[in-house]
Amino acid sequence: MRFMLIVKSTVYSEAGVYHSREYNNATITYKQFLVKAGALLAAEVLQPSSSGIRITYPPHRGEPRVQVGPFSADKTLIAEFTLIDVRTDDEELNWALRMPVPAGLGEFEIEIRRLEENSDSLREPRIQALESDLQDQLYMFKKNTKSSTSFNLNNRGV
Repeated sequence: MRFMLIVKSTVYSEAGVYHSREYNNATITYKQFLVKAGALLAAEVLQPSSSGIRITYPPHRGEPRVQVGPFSADKTLIAEFTLIDVRTDDEELNWALRMPVPAGLGEFEIEIRRLEENSDSLREPRIQALESDLQDQLYMFKKNTKSSTSFNLNNRGV
């Protein structure tokens, strides 16, 4: 199961205030543990919303409104995310609880969201190509095996 651990923006992250060296080192160690466990898929820090653009579409198909950041630092903005792949909900929660928390920068909020797992289109194209090649090879093998069996039966004088 894939989960996104979403770290919400704060006035500090929106102002571009950098974390302490201790926090950065703890984050590196945390991500190394995720890698060793085979759980880490991605981890990224977003720039403050001052470098972002928001496009809002009205409900009745009018022209979209384009707004250049910064946006208000309410609890809807994302500062960073970590994408993990784990076997259970408990494992996902344990990883989220182990995520380092910076000291002295106010409230720190992590939201956990499960990703949809039912779409083949989300799979890595390279893996899809390998699976397709393997299916082709299996088809050819079965076809050749059938031809060989028919040929052998015919040559035995049956």
